[in-house]
Amino acid sequence: MNLLALDTCTEVCSVSLSSENKKINRFVKGVEKSSGLILPLCDEVLEEANMSPSELDGIVYTRGPGAFTGVRICIGVVQGISFSNNIPTLGFSTLEVLGYGASKKYNSSKVAVAIDARMGEVYWGYYENNKLHNESLRSPQEVDELGNDFIGVGTGWGAYTELAKCSGIDNFEADFYPQANNLIDLAFISIDKGVKMNFDTAMPVYLRDNVAHKLLK
Repeated sequence: MNLLALDTCTEVCSVSLSSENKKINRFVKGVEKSSGLILPLCDEVLEEANMSPSELDGIVYTRGPGAFTGVRICIGVVQGISFSNNIPTLGFSTLEVLGYGASKKYNSSKVAVAIDARMGEVYWGYYENNKLHNESLRSPQEVDELGNDFIGVGTGWGAYTELAKCSGIDNFEADFYPQANNLIDLAFISIDKGVKMNFDTAMPVYLRDNVAHKLLK
């Protein structure tokens, strides 16, 4: 199965192409407006695989939450490639991608994810036993009290020192970001469980709906 995975929902931009049980990955960090690189990166991985978009069997993507512009760019690119080539899609929460990636890297079944949402809030959830729980927008003082069985990941841990105290988690890594190669893994896991890719319009998840509605007017 040929799968293209895209993520631009945070400060980084990443693309992964899975073909013939091999992955071709691109990951960009520390570049201003990195989300604007998504199309060139897609071209790079397809060219390296000597493949055209029409040969893709599916597109996997992060649907948010995250940076408003980055989420919109990711969804827009997915919609464009999908519609023009009649390719089904499958979306995952940014928090789930982070949780899954951290569970692999740190060999932990308990991961607390916090992305800096600005305005004194975080996009929050915890990934336990291969499932995302409590995806929501929270103030740092309102997160779940989980304890030191969990490891924390995401930019929220660096932005708000209250998170460690309120969650009871001392072990965290703020410099941790979603990667498209983990999207590929999540897609295959979901497909093996019977989840179907579909041709419905790819839709974003913002969580902060009041801000999103104002910006979309």
